[in-house]
Amino acid sequence: MSLDSLRERRIAVLCGGSSAEREVSLQSGATVLAALRAAGFDAVSVDPAQPDWIAQLQATAFAFNALHGPGGEDGSMQGALAALGVPGSGSGVLGSALAMDKQRCKQLWRGIGLPSADFEVLTPQTDWQGVIDRLGEVFVKPACEGSSIGMARVDSAGALARAFADARQYAGAVLAERFIDGPEYTVAILGGQTLPSIRLETDNVFYDYAAKYLSDDTRYHCPSGLTPAEEEEIALLSLRAFHSLDCSVWGRVDLMRGADGAFYVLEVNTIPGMTSHSLVPMAAAAAGMDLPALVTRIVELSLEGAAHGPV
Repeated sequence: MSLDSLRERRIAVLCGGSSAEREVSLQSGATVLAALRAAGFDAVSVDPAQPDWIAQLQATAFAFNALHGPGGEDGSMQGALAALGVPGSGSGVLGSALAMDKQRCKQLWRGIGLPSADFEVLTPQTDWQGVIDRLGEVFVKPACEGSSIGMARVDSAGALARAFADARQYAGAVLAERFIDGPEYTVAILGGQTLPSIRLETDNVFYDYAAKYLSDDTRYHCPSGLTPAEEEEIALLSLRAFHSLDCSVWGRVDLMRGADGAFYVLEVNTIPGMTSHSLVPMAAAAAGMDLPALVTRIVELSLEGAAHGPV
């Protein structure tokens, strides 16, 4: 199917769902829906939390996936779309599943030599003080959630135990990751190319849910202040991390820079937020691309991938 022929048919924007990121997904979906319509597409919103969502989806020719979190971003919806014969945006089943699971990501990156912070998997039997002794201050995070949901920054055994109890309510294993004391960066990827990096600053304890979606005080620096050589370094590292997970079309790689000057990969987002505070639209704008052009390019790249088999 070509981009021109798709303009004559209907596109579904998948958003909402039932994950902990439902509200963010609804915001992303509204942004994508408006941008697609501005680009000349006949687009409608489809919420998988509604009982008739499959019938709604089958009446469309393409699905732009704006679902965040488990059920939408973890390979489940990608597999459902493949089974229904509806081409969709972004990464396929494998890339989506791997990127959503921070434990498997970090194990894979360690195996191929990509820099990532030291970590341990937590269980109810964990020696909390032992983890602090080995790693020092840590971030506790659910392995299979996004948007910093369930995350906490702790530096004591008691706080670690409490953070574990909070994080285990969410999907997947619970990780304790060594705290990297340095600036945070994000790199958007579109069609195998990187967009300008963004450096993030927040007055919160870390770049948490509130800093991402609610605060008007978070500072975004784009250009990020890196030298051309550093910009190339962070771009190549981001592409390696993205492609190592079999991700494709578009996404976002989050990184930290340590006191040693090295960049460390945090995670890959295969369906980044598309809200008013979101980073991929910001990076695209810095590259001269507005929202209608961005979503059109994502659709175009996804159709190209579908024409050559699973993406």
